[in-house]
Amino acid sequence: MSVTIIDVAKEAGVSTATVSKVLNNKPYISDSTTRRVMEVIKRLNYHPNAQGSNFKKKRTGNIIFLAVTQLHTAFHNPHMFEILCGAQNVIRNENYNVPFMGVSDISDAYESVKKIVSCNTADGILVHGSATSRLLIDFLDKNNFPHILIGRPPFATSSCWIDTNNRVSGQMAMEYLQTCGYFKIAFIGGPKSDEISRHRLQGFVSYMNINGLAIQEEFIKYGTYTKESGFSMMEELLSHPILPDAVICENNQIAMGAVHAIEKHHLSIPKDMGIITFDDYPLSQLIDPPLTVVDINVHEMGKQAASILLQKIKNPALQVPSFVTLPNLIIRSSTRSIKQEPLHHK
Repeated sequence: MSVTIIDVAKEAGVSTATVSKVLNNKPYISDSTTRRVMEVIKRLNYHPNAQGSNFKKKRTGNIIFLAVTQLHTAFHNPHMFEILCGAQNVIRNENYNVPFMGVSDISDAYESVKKIVSCNTADGILVHGSATSRLLIDFLDKNNFPHILIGRPPFATSSCWIDTNNRVSGQMAMEYLQTCGYFKIAFIGGPKSDEISRHRLQGFVSYMNINGLAIQEEFIKYGTYTKESGFSMMEELLSHPILPDAVICENNQIAMGAVHAIEKHHLSIPKDMGIITFDDYPLSQLIDPPLTVVDINVHEMGKQAASILLQKIKNPALQVPSFVTLPNLIIRSSTRSIKQEPLHHK
């Protein structure tokens, strides 16, 4: 038979109300009483009924991480799980569970959120960018349900979101390549419709324009986020009479394909052609040579999002401004070395 709070109270010689106050860190309980109760709890191996406690507090004890998941999501979008780990590190310290809810598409995400709110199965939701839609966010806002968006949505909203500045990422990549002595820079990215790729390209183009560098349209390629697409786009670049001396690859998969194409043409990295990519996945260090990357600390992003959401749960009326994080440069051997100090962006 399991140990109850009555057993603890009897053994410690106090009331059940005192045991409850000790468990909930309430004031006005003497240190000696607290120590005695905690010793009995440990000796009897007593575990409070979390469900009953949460019911009294009118809380579920759940904060849901909502995202669209498909085949190979973990491979193509490892950021999602790094963000989740960062969020979980903060949330579990507040005695919340973090159920992961994977849905098939944004329509499914909306229907799932409606059920969560109507059935009161969570106290808050972290909405990954893959699951974000105007309909979903408007519903959460209308019901004043605590939530934080991971990734800036492609529409105006009063909801709080957290994201990285991808335009600065593109500028940083271009600036560093120029510092290394590269001037004929190509950019190979994902689809034109992809917002992250578009913003990184805008940062690249902006830096080129500000610094009076010529932009060759044939040096900008669009494809998909695959190794095969990276290989194909790099092959196109290498078929031009004038070759780039460095390439900005929009993700690690594209970079892997690009490196294979460069090796096929017997060119040397970084001497003949420099390579820089974004996001420090484990893959970026496994490619030969290891890739220089413009990185964002997505684990920290998850922690920040969780901290804000906990504030919102305590005070749903709290207005928290959205904000962006800045990237940092990790220099490896896919780019030439430089003699001056590494770049610092504020």
